Amino acid sequence: MINNNEIFETIQMINQQHLDVRTTTLGISLLDCICDSPKHTAEKVYDKITKSAKNLVKTANDLASELGIPIVNKRVSVTPVSLITANNGGHLEVIRALDKAANEIGIDFLGGYSALVHKGMTEYEKQFIMSIPEALATTGKVCSSVNVGSTKTGINMDAVALMGKIIRECAEKTADKDSLACAKLVVFCNAVEDNPFMAGAFHGVGENDLTLNVGVSGPGVVKHALESVNGDLVQVAEKIKETAFKITRVGSLVCRETAKRLGVNCGIVDLSLAPTPVMGDSVAHILEEIGLESVGACGTTACLAMLNDAVKKGGIMASSAVGGLSGAFIPVSEDAGMIRATECGDLNIEKLEAMTCVCSVGLDMIAIPGDTSAEVISGIIADESAIGMVNMKTTAVRVIPVIGKGVGDYAEFGGLLGHAPIIAVNKNSPLKFIQRGGRIPAPLHSLKN
Repeated sequence: MINNNEIFETIQMINQQHLDVRTTTLGISLLDCICDSPKHTAEKVYDKITKSAKNLVKTANDLASELGIPIVNKRVSVTPVSLITANNGGHLEVIRALDKAANEIGIDFLGGYSALVHKGMTEYEKQFIMSIPEALATTGKVCSSVNVGSTKTGINMDAVALMGKIIRECAEKTADKDSLACAKLVVFCNAVEDNPFMAGAFHGVGENDLTLNVGVSGPGVVKHALESVNGDLVQVAEKIKETAFKITRVGSLVCRETAKRLGVNCGIVDLSLAPTPVMGDSVAHILEEIGLESVGACGTTACLAMLNDAVKKGGIMASSAVGGLSGAFIPVSEDAGMIRATECGDLNIEKLEAMTCVCSVGLDMIAIPGDTSAEVISGIIADESAIGMVNMKTTAVRVIPVIGKGVGDYAEFGGLLGHAPIIAVNKNSPLKFIQRGGRIPAPLHSLKN
């Protein structure tokens, strides 16, 4: 039975509280595109993407108009390119084909220029990773990710050391754009195969040929819902659960209908609270509504843990296919409340690291001084990977050393990526630790079998 109050409530969520579907991401397997020739591989990659996703943008736009629900981003994720080009070394040819295809079909981002080196790294994979700065600096819509650790395998510190250098090089190659290339690169521990969010999305080898995944948003909706709660924290958690259910139900509808119209498999709904730079659409503001004077205050991690748990409990009842990263995101440059807190000095990188222990995904969209050394960046990656490895959760690092800028300056990325004040980092060197290389062994609880 249709409830008029629920209809009006949904309209209000969309019009006043920034409810939207953050992304519809079509995952495309490229395993059947592998050829001996780099040129032929690139051609088959272009042909498959443009054929498979030719109607993605139109379908999403049509559905958004029919339902009255904004679908903000239309994206494609592909099989990790390091697997596709392993036998011919044609990764640069393929990335040009990927960027050309992304522009042809009109999507916002394409993810999958990725490598999975969480236990070891072949010489080819090393060469592939070393191509990432050039790839990201010369393309517009392609995103990249590297998985350097997992709970089962430990942390590949050789890959961690390399990624510190890669992030530095990405920054230097796009110094004239506030080191924008770094915003398109994620370093993971425990990367998942059904993540619809950029820059870390890729299409896992265990997936169907074509799979449609959806990521929802709605921090503004949760914040608004909590404004009427005057009770204890149990009541706060219950209200978050109720609201997450409603948000996820919208995402589930969009996922099913989009997949049906495209004739592809319906994958997962990622029920993450993903903020935007718009005022009123902030995870930080939710935490402050719960009772913090400012995000970053003592108690922030506890509030975030409760929020993350309640979102998952509420959302999982609205969809039988919840996956991805699912939880609350804290990308600093994309969250108006986080930006304000860092400007005031209420939030620093150490507190952000503590917060990543209990939420999705990790240190995300954080601008750091341009003179930050590669080994310090590698140390940040190692710390965050350790949190993910020990806690059996996905963690990630997307930091931007903004060349030519320091603490007190701002980085401007534009659009969904927003802007960010430069945050100070501890400059004491972990060089000897990073240079030891090898692998940090997996924790004891990895032996579950």
